[in-house]
Amino acid sequence: MNMLNQQRDYVLRTVEERGVRLIRLWFTDVLGNLKSFAISPAELENALEDGMTFDGSSIDGFSRVQESDVLAIPDPNTFVMLPWADNKAPEARVFCDIYNLDGSPFGGDPRQVLRRNLQRAQAMGLDFLIAPDMEFFYFAPPENGQPPKPLDEASFFDLTTTDVTGTLRKETIRTLETMSIPVEYSFHEDAPSQHEIDLRHTDALTMADSVMTFRLVVKEVAAAQGVHATFMPKPLEGVQGSGMHLHLSLFNNNGTDDSDSNAFYSPDDAYNLSDTAKKFMAGLLHHASEITAVTNQTVNSYKRLVPGFEAPVHVSWARNNRSGLIRVPVPKKANPSATRIEYRSPDPACNPYLAFSVILAAGLRGIEQNYELPAEADANLFEMHDGDLDKLGIAQLPQSLSDALNVMESSTLVREALGEHIFEWFLRNKRSEWRGYKTQVTPFELQRYLKSI
Repeated sequence: MNMLNQQRDYVLRTVEERGVRLIRLWFTDVLGNLKSFAISPAELENALEDGMTFDGSSIDGFSRVQESDVLAIPDPNTFVMLPWADNKAPEARVFCDIYNLDGSPFGGDPRQVLRRNLQRAQAMGLDFLIAPDMEFFYFAPPENGQPPKPLDEASFFDLTTTDVTGTLRKETIRTLETMSIPVEYSFHEDAPSQHEIDLRHTDALTMADSVMTFRLVVKEVAAAQGVHATFMPKPLEGVQGSGMHLHLSLFNNNGTDDSDSNAFYSPDDAYNLSDTAKKFMAGLLHHASEITAVTNQTVNSYKRLVPGFEAPVHVSWARNNRSGLIRVPVPKKANPSATRIEYRSPDPACNPYLAFSVILAAGLRGIEQNYELPAEADANLFEMHDGDLDKLGIAQLPQSLSDALNVMESSTLVREALGEHIFEWFLRNKRSEWRGYKTQVTPFELQRYLKSI
């Protein structure tokens, strides 16, 4: 019996033994919104074998009406019990891959897009591992027209043991761990009511599923206590926004877990970075502007990507310089397996399947075409004038969603990574978002111009 059949049998046995009443089939639309429909245990065996047909035209970015039906086939490796379900009526969830009715992968499924890009890496003998730093805010329940109301005034690493946010964070971690999502760190972030939970590294597909689950868990746990959690990149003025810093590494898929399999590690380099790591970094830097619309997909994302608030603006790298786009962390005790790079621009509002896909595609392009890594930028780039940055050849990331979409539209790399279906739909949807934003008259404009002009 192969591993897939063994996992299917485990799922069916668990559903029976635990008395599961509903199995929720999860998938995402192009923008990374979690979607779901539920089936009964009686339908599960058929779903695992042949998939469940549903109307894809009802999901933004999936199907046109004239070709609406698609298949959701559960991935049994993602089966877990839902910890917030009623004990008298247990529920479980499983992520699905979406297929056309003829059995071919559906081009509008973000999970299939990531699978395809990971297969490219695997064909090169490489596995893509990711560990994200997830930042978010807790607020009082939103009131129409009112600014967000933080629940604390704490700052970086402050101990908030007596307030509701500290309790929420602990309960969130317990819930994640019951769903087999291990946590490495958690702490209060720099801004009032801002928090961070860092997930332990794993393969990119599992991590994309984990990010989707994480966002739901954070919101579910908060809502149960009457608190609103948000992954909006920049909900408050004057303080830093929420990022999703990604710790990235490639491992040789030689079937072992020893440190020698870390393709980013070299004992002969001053920073212990291999040629593979340097070329991957060079690819990321070279294509950074092209992929930014995917890693930072909202109008609000670009309110975070400004100088002075710890978010990267400049396309550069350094060992310990948080003003650059790529940071090379120093591993504890020079641990070869911990050698990695940190890509700092993405925010937690992105679709993780698509973001991981374009990041991997950019890095692999650097490896395949032997890109040369530019010199390290170890100065504080926020304090440098544009002329000095130009002399150093340091460009800036796009400064608005519109700018990012313009660069993306001409990128063959992003088109290939996402596939034609998602590439075209994403551009159309985000152009529409930008047009809607441009027509808004903001409080800033009214306050600045109404009386003075």
